[in-house]
Amino acid sequence: MVQGGVLEPSTAQNVPGGKTIEDIYQKKTQLEHILLRPDTYVGSTERQDQKLWVHDGEGLVHKEISYVPGLYKIFDEILVNAADNKVRDASMDVVMVVVDQAANSIQVHNNGAGVPVEIHKEEKIHVPELIFGHLLTSSNYNDKEKKVTGGRNGYGAKLANIFSTEFIVETCDGKRQRRYRQVFSRNMSVAGKPVITSCAASDNWTCITFKPDLPKFGMVSLEDDTVALMRKRVYDLTGVLGKTVKVSFNGIKLPIKTFQDYVNLYPRLEGDAMPRIYERINDRWEVCIGASDGQFRQVSFANSICTIKGGTHANYITDQITNKITEMLNKKNKSSNVKPFMVKNYLWVFVNCMIENPAFDSQTKETLTLRASSFGSKCEVPEKLLKRLADGGLRDLVMNFATFKQDKEMKKSDGAKRSRLTGIPKLDDANDAGGRNSEYCTLILTEGDSAKSLAVAGLSVIGRDHYGIFPLRGKLLNVRDATAAQIGANAEIQNIKQIMGLQHGKSYDSVKSLRYGHLMIMTDQDHDGSHIKGLIMNFFHHFYPSLLQLPSFLVEFITPIIKASKGTQVHSFYTMPEYENWKESTNTKGWHIKYYKGLGTSDAKEAKAYFAELARNRKEFVWHGDTDGAAIEMAFSKKRVEERKQWLRDFVPGTYLDQSGGHVGYEDFINRELILFSRADLERSIPSMVDGLKPGQRKILYCCFKRNLKNEIKVAQLVGYVAEHSAYHHGETSLAGTIVGMAHDFVGSNNINLLHPAGQFGTRLQGGKDAASARYIHTHLAPLTRHIFHPADDVLLTYLNEEGQRIEPRWYMPILPMVLVNGAEGIGTGWSTSIPNYSPRDIVANLQRLLQGEEVMPMAPWYRGFKGSIEEIPSKTNGKSYAINGIINQLDDSRLDVTELPVRKWTQDYKEMLELLVKPEDKNAAPTLIDYSQHHTDATVHFTLQLPPEKMQEALSAGLLQKFKLTSRTSIGNMVLFDQDGKIKRYETAEAILEEFFHLRLDYYSRRRSALIKAAEAQLLKLSNQMRFIMAVISGSIVVSNRKRADIEQDLQAQDFDRIAPASAKNSIWMPYNKIGSQQEL
Repeated sequence: MVQGGVLEPSTAQNVPGGKTIEDIYQKKTQLEHILLRPDTYVGSTERQDQKLWVHDGEGLVHKEISYVPGLYKIFDEILVNAADNKVRDASMDVVMVVVDQAANSIQVHNNGAGVPVEIHKEEKIHVPELIFGHLLTSSNYNDKEKKVTGGRNGYGAKLANIFSTEFIVETCDGKRQRRYRQVFSRNMSVAGKPVITSCAASDNWTCITFKPDLPKFGMVSLEDDTVALMRKRVYDLTGVLGKTVKVSFNGIKLPIKTFQDYVNLYPRLEGDAMPRIYERINDRWEVCIGASDGQFRQVSFANSICTIKGGTHANYITDQITNKITEMLNKKNKSSNVKPFMVKNYLWVFVNCMIENPAFDSQTKETLTLRASSFGSKCEVPEKLLKRLADGGLRDLVMNFATFKQDKEMKKSDGAKRSRLTGIPKLDDANDAGGRNSEYCTLILTEGDSAKSLAVAGLSVIGRDHYGIFPLRGKLLNVRDATAAQIGANAEIQNIKQIMGLQHGKSYDSVKSLRYGHLMIMTDQDHDGSHIKGLIMNFFHHFYPSLLQLPSFLVEFITPIIKASKGTQVHSFYTMPEYENWKESTNTKGWHIKYYKGLGTSDAKEAKAYFAELARNRKEFVWHGDTDGAAIEMAFSKKRVEERKQWLRDFVPGTYLDQSGGHVGYEDFINRELILFSRADLERSIPSMVDGLKPGQRKILYCCFKRNLKNEIKVAQLVGYVAEHSAYHHGETSLAGTIVGMAHDFVGSNNINLLHPAGQFGTRLQGGKDAASARYIHTHLAPLTRHIFHPADDVLLTYLNEEGQRIEPRWYMPILPMVLVNGAEGIGTGWSTSIPNYSPRDIVANLQRLLQGEEVMPMAPWYRGFKGSIEEIPSKTNGKSYAINGIINQLDDSRLDVTELPVRKWTQDYKEMLELLVKPEDKNAAPTLIDYSQHHTDATVHFTLQLPPEKMQEALSAGLLQKFKLTSRTSIGNMVLFDQDGKIKRYETAEAILEEFFHLRLDYYSRRRSALIKAAEAQLLKLSNQMRFIMAVISGSIVVSNRKRADIEQDLQAQDFDRIAPASAKNSIWMPYNKIGSQQEL
């Protein structure tokens, strides 16, 4: 009701339960609120059962205790106050704690600077009373001042006062020579009159004695569990304060001097043999790392506060360790697939740190929440600690767990013996697979669908009851160094496990538990087919070695690679050396030779013939002993690289696997068949020192020379021509990419491109990836190519022969070492190579020096069109190292100009990096750039960057090249090439390559001269004979009209004319005199 503008109380009874508005809505003082809702301030005041570390008087034990968190918290607040005094006064060296259970009394005494005994001018009360008896009072409110104390919000000791029946403050202020004593009672609601007396100037200390209000915690006395927890907390203080402070509990000095001593109080877990690694990183950080039982543990302190649940400080240290150890283990064991959580699970991390203006999740301060960037200090865990940690046993713990996890994952895809298998569409299952006759069944693994069709045709001969077929898509994964995730994601492996009924980790003594008792490999008879066989062997040897030891478990089906037919006679050859031997001992005239490079070459009729002779074409792999397993591991394990290199060095040309017998040893297969693939793979990846070309590039160049490619041709058409005329057996896409690469002329590609790019062959914008399709672009020989690869040298080369067809030479003989001109990159079996580009002018100058008998000058990498700098830098490895720097200049206080990038850092990639500097992935990170603009072309680079002023200073301090990633490194420590004899060789310097090339080229100049003289003499002979012949016809001494060729040749011989070799003669380069026409034709 409103009267006179004043709202009067209502008499309506509209409140349920008969309560008044005043009963429901109440206002409390802060003191009343703390007592009414204590959990907001000190945590729960209810009894809790929890497993915690306590000190039972003899040592630390981890056990289930019953305690009240609120009571423990008020004790902790007083203890932290005492520890904070060490920060304020470094001379503090005593902390004494007395817990009297009988008297329900707790006392904490520390020396050092006491509380100022002075009246506060604004509050008009003594400072001790202000900070211990009035809420929200603190010396830590100035956030601009960086403090590393535990107190922060102005509650602290007042909470202990509020939850005590009696709270006594005593302090000696030596500076003012005053001693202060004041008693608070009844939960801080009654403050006694301070008693102030004099003291000596040397007296400086503070002592707090309080009697907890036990009923408010549901207690009647200080229980043993609570005292054990308090005792442990006092021990904490000995560790965090260090050896300069003597700490005692109930009159007994605690024998702990350092944080390391404190950590050793924690008993080792059962089976823990790993040493605890301690490191004092700096004045604010000390850490100790030990092993846990597979569950992460942490003991951490921030500004003497025990953060039971850890927080950002513990995570800061733990994350560094887990990430770096994970990286270390995965680098050494790439197949282990170690995850950070696996490392973390085996860590027990102890951290003691000082944090500026710390922030916690609540007043109970169980978790530090302050961001690491605001800690006020950094703690980079040193590499030596990580290495000691890994070597001390952590590596074994984590690797064992990772192996366990991998095995668990692998078992998820296990197969089982069952007669019906669904879900694998391309499987043609044997009728008896998984049944009682499964041990007699054979699964045929074919190389692709076309090979499956051949096998299906063959089944019409042998039937489907005991034979199943499954086509592989490409090559099987090398499982030896693959991760569990990679293996699990590999459909082919999972299908094989299901089809065969394989179970991970099982050792087999028979095949009766499998769906198939035999596995037959049916691949092309080429190098890639051999590799597929090896990969399948490797899979079984790595996971199921016992199966390879069972007789006739693994077999292969071989088909001829060459057939020679003449009438009804047919000879099949399974190896090239076998065919070569037959050819040398047989007159091949009238024989039809057909090459079968792939299973797809054979038709259904031939397939039936193969399977009709199954006993001949089926070869069993036989296990002879440990040497077989060692050979397989050597061929496929990344840990056996050096042995694999020696294996390839020992390769003898002409090596082949004899297929005449019915059995093949695993070691024989590796050393006589698989080595042919490895050698071919190496040749495809590593160029020759002589011409700087890989086989694919050499085939392209050969076909361009053969066609005299001076006019433009579509790249797609050239691909077909090369495949037809050079016996190229790989993908057309790869060949087109090689042609495009030989025509690249942008910065960072070729210094001298051998093919001319007519169309979009790619630019430095994307490093050539922006090239147009092969059917749209054209090419022809570049003008310089035939000057570098001089035609007069062609006759001196050793040409290869494949499938009865003459193809490219073993290597070309250019006038410059092109491997230095255009550089090389490649990774093959056992070896890789990396050779930077060098200046053709520097190379020519050094060749001239060698011709004059002078020493060569050292050469540095050089790239045509590159405007940046290339500088030699100190190298930690073999060979020189160089820094390749782009160009960046400061325009003004906020702008930078980037006008060159390091070699092979492409414009588009750099643009994407700049985008991240404008908009970082971390939303909390400040952008480095405000914006950037682009002014470049397809051939040049030009970015303008705009920075905030503070980021400009930061960039200048760090170095512009480093800050904006405009520097890269290259080394000449891995220059591996095939020498002139086809042997793999490592070259220490570019000059060593140059000198070896020089001597070979000089020899070939001599050979060229001899060949040219010989050709000139032959031409002279031919011309002189032609002249004599013309004169003889004119004079009538030789009549050619209406006469037989044989009669004319008889007259020529009688008159001592020279017989000129026909065109088919070896190394002939001149058109023969082999046809004489009429006089009019002459």
